[in-house]
Amino acid sequence: MTPTSKRRSGKSSHPARGTLIASVLVLSCSSVLTACGSSSSTPPVNNSGIDYSNAANWLALPTSITHKVDVFYLSDTAYQKPTPSAPDIGPINAPSMIKGDQAAFQRTATAFAPVANIFAPYYRQVDAMVQKSMTPANQVKDVGGIPTTDAIAAFEYYLQHYNDGRPFILAGHSQGSSVLSHLLSTYMKANPQVYKRMVAAYVIGYPITQEYLNQNPFLKFSRGPNDTGVIISYNTEAPTIGGPNPVMLSAQHALVINPITWTTSEAQATAQQNMGSWLPDPTTGQFVKVMDYANAQVDTAKGVLICSSANVAQLAPGNPLLPAGVYHSYDYPFYYFDIRANAANRINHFLNK
Repeated sequence: MTPTSKRRSGKSSHPARGTLIASVLVLSCSSVLTACGSSSSTPPVNNSGIDYSNAANWLALPTSITHKVDVFYLSDTAYQKPTPSAPDIGPINAPSMIKGDQAAFQRTATAFAPVANIFAPYYRQVDAMVQKSMTPANQVKDVGGIPTTDAIAAFEYYLQHYNDGRPFILAGHSQGSSVLSHLLSTYMKANPQVYKRMVAAYVIGYPITQEYLNQNPFLKFSRGPNDTGVIISYNTEAPTIGGPNPVMLSAQHALVINPITWTTSEAQATAQQNMGSWLPDPTTGQFVKVMDYANAQVDTAKGVLICSSANVAQLAPGNPLLPAGVYHSYDYPFYYFDIRANAANRINHFLNK
């Protein structure tokens, strides 16, 4: 893989919960703003124009193929307008996007590194503060434009030049997951032969609603740890949050799976059942495996995943975009090693069919 796709090493430990370095882990607050609403079913009209034969337009490309299955990964929002007159949708080589996506990749997509070959394109992203002034419907519309057009162009290039017929996992977070919801509802609908090779879609940090599934009846939400060809989604909160969660602002009847038990049951999974979180060491800032930290419970009424064992004051005290207790930045890190094991399990079931 490219240097940006290598997992940072760190010994297993359990740093004191009160001293975790929240600022090291928290994703750019811009990543939250595209996580509202449901995708339209209208395919993008314009071609991307981005040259995905150029390796510089990829966040991660494997240096060799070592697994039978790939991951096609789309990262969080990282683009921030450098000046007020800068474009609302950044260029493919925006420094803020490149730096932010590389950092986010290390604490999200690397969960899949031991089980799949990871392909992750850059795509042009909508600036977060611009989206803040939009209605949820307009946010969805903008993400369904240039960002989705880029992602589909990258996905098609990947299929034609890199995939070689292997099964694949789709994975993303926040704006990346929003884009994936468009890719699923448009590209997969038009290309059922490609969809048949999809092991699963980890659409994490973005609400997948029953309305969205009703509009796209060929798509299915996961109901257990072993099913394949399904969507996996959840959005993490503390039991009490300091205001409306902008990730869930317009989501009605969002579906949730528990990333410890991989069921939709509302029974709580304890932190001791968690296979390990990926959190920053308080002294070095490097990410390390932490045991017995994050529990998980599906809240069907709210359409979110509740984590009651983490320290809100240290990890999610709140900022201008995310109220206190919204664990959007921790959707992957809290359940990092559970995601890895589940991906391996679904791959095995897919290959053994």
